[in-house]
Amino acid sequence: MSYGCKMAGYFEERSVFVTGNTGFKGAWLCLLLDRLGSRVHGYAQQTSNDFLFHRAGVSSILEHDERGDIRDVEQLTASIKRSGAEIVLHLAAQSGVRESYATPRETFSVNVDGTLAVLDAARRVESVRTVVVVTTDKVYRNNEWQWGYREQDMLGGDDPYSASKAAAELATHSFAVSFPREGLSIATARAGNVIGGGDATPDALVPELIDAFRSGRSALLRHPNATRPWQHVLEPLTGYLRLAEVLNPSWHDSAWNFGPSTDHAVTVGTVADEMARLWGAGASWSAVADEGPHEAGLLMVDSARARHHLNWAPTFSVREALEYTVDWEKSVDGGASTRSVTERQIDDYLAVAGRRAAAGIGLSR
Repeated sequence: MSYGCKMAGYFEERSVFVTGNTGFKGAWLCLLLDRLGSRVHGYAQQTSNDFLFHRAGVSSILEHDERGDIRDVEQLTASIKRSGAEIVLHLAAQSGVRESYATPRETFSVNVDGTLAVLDAARRVESVRTVVVVTTDKVYRNNEWQWGYREQDMLGGDDPYSASKAAAELATHSFAVSFPREGLSIATARAGNVIGGGDATPDALVPELIDAFRSGRSALLRHPNATRPWQHVLEPLTGYLRLAEVLNPSWHDSAWNFGPSTDHAVTVGTVADEMARLWGAGASWSAVADEGPHEAGLLMVDSARARHHLNWAPTFSVREALEYTVDWEKSVDGGASTRSVTERQIDDYLAVAGRRAAAGIGLSR
């Protein structure tokens, strides 16, 4: 039985409530859940960063799709109650590092108050059994270590985005231990630097590269020497689902990393080089002198806990993730429908993951 079939066995006909469903990761997650047979419900703020959601017609697969402020606990509670959801996956956030410098108070409000509102709403709805709060790998106090951070390492964050997500982790812990409800299990999931087709996130690396290559100009990179644990968007999403599947009271108030092996963390410049090679047609990039606000130079996470307890491991190498990303963009440019390309890649990923898992192959195992 393939990896995808195993997941479908649990998620088929199961009601799942996704916050931030109009974002890049949220849209991929909704389509993944649909392929697994779930009944999907969405809740998100009205935003301009919903390219993939609209292009792929994600709203057509949702049983309910609502717009509202993630901090509105009354509206959230009513929306979750209507959905009858057993699982809540909280992805809604202000997720831009540079945007967080421009709007620090709003960033903290959305990321901390919004998380507390979701937890409070979920606690009020008896059907909810599991809540997975998605934060980021940037929650750690970054010492520029050469090894990956583990879940028990100190939280921190210099920029407002990272600090707000670390604060969301602390808020989740406090809520989980202070307001327990029988039958409800809460955990956080930490991942970052995801790539994939259809990403329109402002100031993100891959959208800047694709936009530049498509228009025939040289891409401008602020931090070409920064090292990150790049991974295809489907890697952490399957991790979140695996966590939601097995989360139980013994793991209530737990945190989980989902990232590639530290051996597969590469620099921004290396990613840009490989993307330019895959794109062809003279694609190029250059560094800019103005690096902008501070961002971490070296950041990796250790996902051993997820490997050992969840039997989760990444499927793709960085090169394969980039190949899938370029294939998605070029297929859509060539006239293929956004939905069909995305669904094809989800099916391909689940099939490859199943084969490699059956063979005992995993990049981080």
